[in-house]
Amino acid sequence: MPIKNDLYTYRVTWSAEDEEYVGLCAEFPGLSWLAANPEAVFKGIRNLVAEVIKDMQANNEKIPEPISIKKYSGKFMVRVPPEIHRALALKAAEAGVSLNRLASSKLSQ
Repeated sequence: MPIKNDLYTYRVTWSAEDEEYVGLCAEFPGLSWLAANPEAVFKGIRNLVAEVIKDMQANNEKIPEPISIKKYSGKFMVRVPPEIHRALALKAAEAGVSLNRLASSKLSQ
């Protein structure tokens, strides 16, 4: 499946510093686009991403995979200090759930 710029994760937000809207793309954190209105920003950042992808293809560079189609295992490791691990294990035991269930619940809040 060819990577299309419309599969990427875009964000349009107000920039108080620039006094304009700024468009961002999560998969291309170095890119941004400024404009006076959100619609122009969205169009601008999408066009910029398309141009960057075209340039990367021409230079045989690896193109970031869109987060929207990336497969995730559902597992990741988090290191915490032993005292936090102990406190979380105690909370999980008191709640009658596994530590994984407790952590998943806290992360989804």
